[in-house]
Amino acid sequence: MLRYLTAGESHGKALVVIIDGVPAGLKFDENFINAELVRRMSGYGRGKRMSIEHDKVEVLSGLRNGKTIASPLTLMIVNKDYKINQLPDVYCPRPGHADLAGLLKYGFDDARDVLERASARETAARVAAGAFSKLLLKEFGIKIASHVISIGNVHADLGTRTLETIIKQAELSPVRSADPKASKRMQNVIDDAARRGDTLGGTFEVVALGVPAGLGSYTQWDRKLDGNLARAVMSIQAIKAVSIGAGFESAGKKGSDCHDQIFYDKKKNIFVRDSNNAGGIEGGVTNGSPISVTGCMKPIATLMKPLVSVDIRNKKEAKASTERSDVTAVPAAGVVAESMVALEIAREFLFKFGGDSMKEIRRNYDGYMRELRRR
Repeated sequence: MLRYLTAGESHGKALVVIIDGVPAGLKFDENFINAELVRRMSGYGRGKRMSIEHDKVEVLSGLRNGKTIASPLTLMIVNKDYKINQLPDVYCPRPGHADLAGLLKYGFDDARDVLERASARETAARVAAGAFSKLLLKEFGIKIASHVISIGNVHADLGTRTLETIIKQAELSPVRSADPKASKRMQNVIDDAARRGDTLGGTFEVVALGVPAGLGSYTQWDRKLDGNLARAVMSIQAIKAVSIGAGFESAGKKGSDCHDQIFYDKKKNIFVRDSNNAGGIEGGVTNGSPISVTGCMKPIATLMKPLVSVDIRNKKEAKASTERSDVTAVPAAGVVAESMVALEIAREFLFKFGGDSMKEIRRNYDGYMRELRRR
């Protein structure tokens, strides 16, 4: 079973992720991991921290001669901005952040002890783990990507283009939106928010292509893949809602308009759909259609014009503390969500086809796919 654990603080020495359940014989591509880390740091609206850090992964264990050896894989990302012990104490918790909740939970007198771990900087370790999962899934033709649907009150017009086209166009956009006109408007509202010392949220979609039918299970609540995907994406800092496929739009549809009709392609010997409102998952199990996960990110909690708070030392009204921050991080959140989706799909993939080595997994996968085409 694939599992992982992250460690590290925003301004600590490093971020670390340990990945367990790694099969032997997977070729490790360090350049790909580093490219994914760069993607997480890019996007219109990011702050000055992105110009300080130049994230690169260092492998501490789990490899020999560039391939996995089945032992836990340990990846480290060193923080250049390492100054956790020199940073000032934080006494005025920021509304919308974990500051006050963490102070109350752990009995701290300084919110610095909360925000250093609660920071979205932690997601760099998740992206490293997710990139590894992408390497695994790529061996079986599975691709995962994301694009921005909205930032602030600006929404992209995606029309009827295919998911593949949307992803390709999003890769060329400064905010990773597939709609060039909306992309420009998004940049404008980001610039306006920056001038006002404000922040913006938005929505993004993660799409997984090439996922075979049969991952996940309807037999127990914690085996339902859509539930695990929602939990994984919801765990990302500042994400406040997650939907699968048509999501909230399904509530306003009639059943005849919502459910994806089933057809059979005799040439390819596979079952197909003419729509994908289910987002590729029915009853907690993948049905062979592309997986679609949408995430809603709230505006970042650190404002340059801070909101009203309370000084925890004297309980008097005060302005919330400020930290170096982004205006928006919706494009980056999409990249992080890709990693979380990749990790969950890889976990279920290994659960179904798992073996001790890539050769064994390949044999199990190929046998299953042949069986599907006989039905």
